[in-house]
Amino acid sequence: MYPQVLFRNRKAKRIATLDEYCGGGGYQALGDVLAKYAPKEVCALVEKANLRGRGGAGFPAAKKWEAVPEDGAFPRYLVANSDEMEPGTFKDRVLIHADPHTIIEGVAIAAYAISASKAFIFVRPDYESSAWILENEIEKAKQAGYLGKNILGSGYSLEVIVHRSGGRYICGEGTALLNALMGKRANPKKPPPYPTVEGLWGRPTVVNNIETLANVPHIVRNGPEWFNELSMVEKSGGTKIFSVSGRVKNPGCFELPMGVPLREIIEEHAGGMLPGLEFKTCLPGGASTRFLTPDLLDVRMDFDSMAEVGHRMGTGAIIVFDRKTCLVGATLNLTQFFMRESCGWCTPCREGLPYLKDLLWRIENGEGKEEYIPMIQSMCKHLWNSYCALAPGAASPIESLLTFFEDEVREHIVQKGCPFK
Repeated sequence: MYPQVLFRNRKAKRIATLDEYCGGGGYQALGDVLAKYAPKEVCALVEKANLRGRGGAGFPAAKKWEAVPEDGAFPRYLVANSDEMEPGTFKDRVLIHADPHTIIEGVAIAAYAISASKAFIFVRPDYESSAWILENEIEKAKQAGYLGKNILGSGYSLEVIVHRSGGRYICGEGTALLNALMGKRANPKKPPPYPTVEGLWGRPTVVNNIETLANVPHIVRNGPEWFNELSMVEKSGGTKIFSVSGRVKNPGCFELPMGVPLREIIEEHAGGMLPGLEFKTCLPGGASTRFLTPDLLDVRMDFDSMAEVGHRMGTGAIIVFDRKTCLVGATLNLTQFFMRESCGWCTPCREGLPYLKDLLWRIENGEGKEEYIPMIQSMCKHLWNSYCALAPGAASPIESLLTFFEDEVREHIVQKGCPFK
């Protein structure tokens, strides 16, 4: 059993209460930070801990905080992003329903580190129960003196607001999220300027995933060395919440060391394949990552190890497929999602995804032609010219379908239909 940090207070069918959280040392880190640390010192602690963003990009959290200019304007803002809409990703929801105060305390410490006076927790609208939990627990933290004006008598004040997203996939993209918060259409914005310089209402703003922020109190309380030792790899400290779905016996969320082998996650913690089924492939980091083949099952699940073998860890949402599953159909399903959720702001994404969906639909339904394969490969490359990272992400399963499973695609074309039906 590996140490549980974010899930240490996880209980069946209920959240950890404020008393339970405080009983285990909760909010001590906030008190220590406000009493003993300057904002710069908090950034230095988190930098030493090698805390990297858990929202998918893996960018060092402290470097993002330090990108806020010392002479930057006020007020400043922190946004905790929990707008997880990508198929297969559900770690944020589970974390909120397990221990909301580790998120709230993390928000408070991170906001102090960038001298923000207001923070937003941006929640997917389908997660109404999560929003409700956060609103209630924020109020309890405020009543206890951990939020609001003059926190713990320190002179530092912070208002935390729960904001329900408009319900589109693009709202989870950092710059589109900021537009949405300001009441504008949720289109992405290409930097510079970066949000850390000109974000919400033109003021410095940091956007972090909630899992990233939930780690912060534990780093402050236990030290960066302790955090690094939780990991199996260098340059990426701590644990990671992996959400596993698909054709496994025990789907769910598992908190494991950063760098744990993918095979161990699937075969031990998720219980292995369902009876009678054989592993074919998986999407290792959510629907916007590439199909990964069995020869790479022993790869370590961390940002650098995955990049070394040409893959992304993304959000750590592992979707497992068996040999009886049609990958053309599965990829078509994902492409329909991404096409529907395109914000329409830039041409490659707006026009390219319907084009790709149409070609995949034809192949899956017996109308495929040999020349469709190079047409799909060419269009996938065009999606990299889009405004934000969501379109290249949408192209990843399609591109890897042709890279690793071209024979299966050709079988559809030759047989004029899906061979799995």
